[in-house]
Formats: sequence, structure tokens, C-alpha cells
Amino acid sequence: MASLDEGWADPARLYREGRRARLLLDAAREAAAEVVGCRPDELSFTASGTRAVHTGIAGAVAGRRRVGRHLIVSAVEHSSVLHSAEVHEKEGGSVTRVAVDRTGRAAPSDYAEALREDTALACLQSANHEVGTEQPVAEVAGVCREAGVPLLVDAAQSLGWGRIEGDWSLLTASAHKWGGPSGVGLLVVRKGVRFAPQGPLDERESGRAAGFENLPAIVAAAASLRAVRAEAAQEAARLRELTDRIRARVPELVPDVEVVGDPVRRLPGVVTFSCLYVDGETLLHELDRSGFSVSSGSSCTSSTLTPSHVLRAMGVLSEGNVRVSLPPGTAREDVERFLEVLPEAVASVREKLGAPTPTTVVAQDALIVDALGKRCPIPVIELAKVIGDVPVGGMVRVLSDDEAARLDIPAWCEMRGQQYAGEEPAERGTAYLVRRVS
Repeated sequence: MASLDEGWADPARLYREGRRARLLLDAAREAAAEVVGCRPDELSFTASGTRAVHTGIAGAVAGRRRVGRHLIVSAVEHSSVLHSAEVHEKEGGSVTRVAVDRTGRAAPSDYAEALREDTALACLQSANHEVGTEQPVAEVAGVCREAGVPLLVDAAQSLGWGRIEGDWSLLTASAHKWGGPSGVGLLVVRKGVRFAPQGPLDERESGRAAGFENLPAIVAAAASLRAVRAEAAQEAARLRELTDRIRARVPELVPDVEVVGDPVRRLPGVVTFSCLYVDGETLLHELDRSGFSVSSGSSCTSSTLTPSHVLRAMGVLSEGNVRVSLPPGTAREDVERFLEVLPEAVASVREKLGAPTPTTVVAQDALIVDALGKRCPIPVIELAKVIGDVPVGGMVRVLSDDEAARLDIPAWCEMRGQQYAGEEPAERGTAYLVRRVS
């Protein structure tokens, strides 16, 4: 409130009101730096977390242009990082995308293998925004430091829960992720890191964020970060208990469900699971009508009709995907009511969707399921209906032109104990081969 009353002036000016605004800005910077664990003059405020990522990657790569133009990112980074990588490639740079395991975790050894003499920068999120898996930031930072390569950490998801450990070089975050105001991001560039800000510059924020600072929002962001972190340990323990409850009960209450993400090394308040034979968008609407606002990585909820890049990289089921985020203060009663509502919601969607009669023809060596023109989760439903019609050892060929089938059919085989035998080009779409094991 004080910043609204006294922080209206330009903090870059020397008159009395400007000096008052500067004091508020400096105090906010010092408070945020103390929580992050950096020097105040290493931290800049940006217009958003996305802007912090774009500025951080572009500046770090440009600062090391004499070394080379090779960039390393994990396959499950936030879209802001991946979009920066795409621009980097279009401008002539090279990018290595490090794969992750089925829990969504990147291996430090894979980062070590990706490092080259011309590597300018490596990027790794502190925790995944879709499945909550925490990444081995400290270990990867050590690998990068030994090779003389800076590591940029996207800490948007976890900064509110604790400091980011390790010898990282750059860090980005977004205030709205810890409950602060939207429109404020953090960019930390450690002393000694070669950094060349790109684009039109001015004298503000060390030349890393042009334009008049939104001082009331910046003060609110720093105050909220300090307040959230003061209660983080206690609240994290409470939310972990609630998310453990959801992870354990959902597979018991709903058949044909895959809970994804690391079961232990994860954010306190994120649970993600996928339901077979469910349209993700319809399920979200069912839950919304019951008073629960959840997200999804299913292709059904995407305008591009492609599944989440995170779920794709992990190789897990994408159809019927639900991401539950428990904000600080979530009551146990709300979790219990969610667990009461979910089974009926899933059953309702499955009933509405139905099990369509598949169009099948018998081939000499396989049963062919024609699911062309049908979207997630219909190809998997039709596969499930006919798998029992072939003998053990027999093959089913699923014809589909839905991009999600490339992820969901192998994931279905993993869940149901059948053998995924690969894919073949077809006259239309793709033929996915499934061999019956049991």
C-alpha cells in the first residue's frame, strides 16, 4: 500500500519523490535477493517470468558467442525455454534436447554427454510445471561448472518452496507462481557470467529490462515471496500428505489410471494422472461443474490436437490427463470431496463417449482396426475392444491419423501388459502394431 502512495514517481530521477520510489525499489530487490540467495545487484525485475527466460537465454548465449552457439535444454522445459531454443536454431544456432525418463527426470550424465566445446549455455528447470518432478539441478550445475558452461535454471515452479541449490549461473522465476502479482519476473545473473543483453536497451535494471518499473507490483512480489517462504516448510509437509493421499487413492477409485511423475522427488502440491478411454476436455468440464478447476495435457484440450510435449517426452499416457494443483491453504475436506467426485466424473465421461463399434477387417497376419479420422481416445478404445479377438501372439494393426495415437498406443500397451511392436507408414495415417501377450 505504501508503494501505491509513495512509489508513483520514476525511481531513476533525483527529485524527492523519485528518491522515495528508489528506496522502495532497492528494498524490494534486497528482500527478493535474500530469499533467492544472491547479491542484490545480480537480480533484475522483468515484466514476466517468460520475459526473464527469453532475456536470460538470449543474453547468455550472446555473451558467449566466441565460445560457440550450442544450446542444451531438457525435453520437458517450459514452452518459454523451448520457444527460445527454436528461435536460436532459426538464427543458425544448434540445440541438443536432453531426454528424460518415464518420471520426467533428466539425468546429469546425459547433460555431461551433451556438453561440447562450442556449448554456450545449458538450461534446466528446477521442477516440472506439468507433473511436478524435481530435477537434479545441483548435480547438473556441477557438471556444467566443471566444463565451464553456465547453467540457467527456470525456478518458476519451486522458488516459493525453497532456495535452488547448486552452483547455477542464471535463474528465472515468475511472481504469480508463488502467489504474488502477475506481470513481475525475476532474472538473476551471477557475477562473472558473460552476459550481453539483446534488443533496445535503457539504463533500467542493469540494461536487462527496459521501461518504467511497475513498482507497486514489484514491492508486492518481493513481500509475497518473503511471506510464502516463511511458511514454506510447514505448508509443504501438509500438502505432500494431501498429494500422497490423491496419488494412492485415485488408482483405487478409478480403473485404468496411470499416475505420472516422480512419486518422491516432486513439488508438494502437484498430482498428475491419466485415465484410459476418456476425453480430457470433457472430463475437465465434468470436474468444473462439480467446482474443481484442473488442467490437462491431453491433446483433446489443445488447439493443435497434439499431446503435451512433457507427456510425450516421458512416454506416458496422455489421454484423459488431469493435473491437480493444490495451492497453499487447500483444505483436506476439499481433497476428500475431489476423491468422491472423480470416479463418477470419469465413469460419466466414459459412458457418454461410449465404446464405438470398430471397423475391422481380417488380414492374413493381423486384425486391422480402422480408426482413421477419429480422435483421442477413440483409437485406444477400439484397440481395447478387439485385442481379445486375436489369439495370444497375434497382431493388431491400428490405423490412425491422430498424432496422440503415437504416444497413447504404446502407453496403453505398457499399462495393459501387451507388446508394442512399432509403427509402419500406411496409405493414410500410420499403422501401429500391437502383439497380444496375454
